[in-house]
Amino acid sequence: MQQRHLGRTGLKVSRLGLGTLTWGRDTDEHEARDQLIAFTEAGGTLLDTAAGYGDGASEELVGSLLGDVVDRDDLVIATKAGIDRARGDRIVDASRGYLIRTLDASLKRLGVDHVDLWQVHSWVDDTPLEETLGALDYAVATGRAAYVGISNYSGWQAAQAATWQRAVPGRAALASNQVEYSLVNRRVETEVLPAAAALGLGVLPWSPLGRGVLTGKYRHGTPADSRAASPHFANFVGGYLTERNARIVEAVAKAAEGLDWSPLEVALTWVRDRPGVTAPIVGARTAAQLRGSLTVEECELPPQITAALDDVSAL
Repeated sequence: MQQRHLGRTGLKVSRLGLGTLTWGRDTDEHEARDQLIAFTEAGGTLLDTAAGYGDGASEELVGSLLGDVVDRDDLVIATKAGIDRARGDRIVDASRGYLIRTLDASLKRLGVDHVDLWQVHSWVDDTPLEETLGALDYAVATGRAAYVGISNYSGWQAAQAATWQRAVPGRAALASNQVEYSLVNRRVETEVLPAAAALGLGVLPWSPLGRGVLTGKYRHGTPADSRAASPHFANFVGGYLTERNARIVEAVAKAAEGLDWSPLEVALTWVRDRPGVTAPIVGARTAAQLRGSLTVEECELPPQITAALDDVSAL
């Protein structure tokens, strides 16, 4: 698998990342093991998790596989802090103390002394930005993180954060912004992508398959084993089952038929090769599903098909 620099840093990552949102909950240890083996055998290095995934279960499962399934140094481990759940309530906290406590807990669950990329999971209006960024500086200064980034920041939020880090000597420069981006959600093209290009941030798209909609699995209903049928993700997927998105899915399916590809390969290749994108983060419930994504390494969309998809999915 080809490697790309993460923004204007020296860190190289595979141009496809493995997401672990469902690990420890909908994806058990055996499937996770098989996924990690398939991913690394294909040359993948970027493994993405978060403290809030499964209340830490994802990180624990990743940690249990390090050293056993794959050597820790063969992976670029990325995790996030700032979104969690406690007693069923969603917590969004970007205060310095909370972030650092969360990072230490993440390191313990992962069984490592540092992560390669640590990201603030979300912007928080009522926390001073300099306090949030101070946690990132602390993580790098103490060796807990090699690189730091942000997630789900808008264009102006990313610009403010990156500019602050550059303006003050000794601060840790931001490496990336992880945001949702797919053929059915191109809102980041308005401000986020231009800001990232200007500031040298790598872009890590999450949900590059439109929360699974772009695979075509929902064209004729909701499969029983799909995320839309899961109590954890029904609302997450349901909002994307619209008439507009159905037209985009049909265009993807038509392109796939003409290329003799799968709809997944068309949609994932499109976002992987968008200007400014470093690596889409692909999640899968099973190893078989993941293998269907790894085939995109051999795919390159013809310009005329890219243009057609751009047109049908335009904002």
